[in-house]
Amino acid sequence: MHIKENLSELKKQFKKQDCLLIAVSKTKPVSDIQEAYDAGIRHFGENKVQELTEKQPQLPDDIRWHMIGHLQRNKVKYIAPFIHLIHGVDSFKLLKEINKQAQKADRVIACLLQVHIAKEESKFGFSEEEIMDLIKLPEFAALEHVRVIGLMGMATNTDKEAVIRAEFAALKKFMNHLNTLDLPGGMALKELSMGMSGDYQIAQEEGSTMVRIGSAIFGQRNYL
Repeated sequence: MHIKENLSELKKQFKKQDCLLIAVSKTKPVSDIQEAYDAGIRHFGENKVQELTEKQPQLPDDIRWHMIGHLQRNKVKYIAPFIHLIHGVDSFKLLKEINKQAQKADRVIACLLQVHIAKEESKFGFSEEEIMDLIKLPEFAALEHVRVIGLMGMATNTDKEAVIRAEFAALKKFMNHLNTLDLPGGMALKELSMGMSGDYQIAQEEGSTMVRIGSAIFGQRNYL
């Protein structure tokens, strides 16, 4: 495995060089993460709280950890002290719990609202209508320890590029629409997290500001 070489090759394939690369390190050992860190990567994504909390103390303090998986409310407290960005906020209850635990940790935690853009029911996320309702809630505006900075979406798992492109384009269009509204608390949506190893180039072409890539960096996933 040549993580440094993989990263170098990957960056050459980027359609947008200013798009943030989040190295998805789930199931990968600390040694692999350290190798990617030594190659210049500072943003890493994990999808399981237990794995994240085990790795975080063993690695450099300046790593910015991203929670990219489905997050259960009872697990928020374990990552609240150090998490950089939570990508998959898919309910108001979860947002309230993040706010509660962030307050205890004396932090403001950045979050992305996950929008269900895929044709698959197995994926999580708000509908566009639910987000429109959410931003009108006084309780949403009252959350002082979370900062919603953008949206996240996962495209349908398909080989049909037109389907993937349409889903990403729709999410970008929806974020643009939200930013024309009078959002609570001066909220500005700037980040669009979409695109993984198989579709990151399409995502970048459709406006992604951060991509979540694992196998193209670390090789195939280790199934625990």
